[in-house]
Amino acid sequence: MAFDSLSEFLAMGGHAPYVWSAYGATAALLLAVGWHARAERRRVRRDLERRVRRERRQAEATGASTDERPAR
Repeated sequence: MAFDSLSEFLAMGGHAPYVWSAYGATAALLLAVGWHARAERRRVRRDLERRVRRERRQAEATGASTDERPAR
């Protein structure tokens, strides 16, 4: 093993502030990316549901069948 004790491991040979802050920053960024992806997914799903409802209302107003997809 590279370190003789847990305290030596935690001290990282005098480089502990850099090493542990790098680990902390990496963990924080990974959590932030995960949070952002979930928030973006919820936003996209909500927008798509609104779009489907709007298109159904428009189709009902024009008398078109709701099974048909609107032309683009």
